[in-house]
Amino acid sequence: MKKKGFICDMDGVIYHGNQILPGVPEFIQWLHDEKKEYLFLTNNSGYTPRELNQKLARMGLDVPEEHFYTSALATAAFLKEQAAGCSAFVIGEAGLLNALYDVGITMNDVNPDYVVVGEGRSYSLDTLTKATNLVLKGAKLIGANSDVSGPIENGIAPACRALIAPIEMATGTQAYFCGKPNPLMMRTGLNMLGCHSAEVVMVGDRMDTDVISGMESGMSTVLVLSGCSTKDTLKTYAYLPTMVLNGVGDIASMAKAKGSKEP
Repeated sequence: MKKKGFICDMDGVIYHGNQILPGVPEFIQWLHDEKKEYLFLTNNSGYTPRELNQKLARMGLDVPEEHFYTSALATAAFLKEQAAGCSAFVIGEAGLLNALYDVGITMNDVNPDYVVVGEGRSYSLDTLTKATNLVLKGAKLIGANSDVSGPIENGIAPACRALIAPIEMATGTQAYFCGKPNPLMMRTGLNMLGCHSAEVVMVGDRMDTDVISGMESGMSTVLVLSGCSTKDTLKTYAYLPTMVLNGVGDIASMAKAKGSKEP
């Protein structure tokens, strides 16, 4: 069956920091030429869809806002569904704060219903201490995503799972994570594409979020080696992706080499 849709991670797949990865312009052009449905699904909670649109535009790529879905939006949707009109103490960037404001969640550092943690420069010992004590007083602990680290231009940076761990350890409380591989986020992505899981390919650079979320949602999976994973990474997991490629450019070049619309 020809795949109608592609769900792609961003960090380590489309770019590292502010550096576009090889083959990405060709891949995006191929998606457009073949009229594929596509969605960039990122666990990075720091950016709004408009900021992601502008970030790619600065790199010479034209991707409309409606093609982005973030763990910040998934977190906001989850909290709205669970407790509409609730309040939260938030450690994170504009993408997370805006998403929460947009669904009517208010900021509260005295007696919030939730403590919500994403990536962000506002993370400090002070905010960590505040979050810890609010959780001890009864606030529920939410993580925007469960990524331990993410690729940057000169290596890796600690991500949400690593940042929330001290709060979990200090309080003895387990966080609930809203981003990949949470099936709620994947189901939303499929709904946005208007596709059934069997018609979609999940493309990412991580076995523990991208590949497992695609696999458990019934999608074909492509692991690209342009981000966090290497071929040795595969040996440490009990499951395998459908395909392993060097980068997303290989999808377009393989399809063209076969004279087919399928990678």
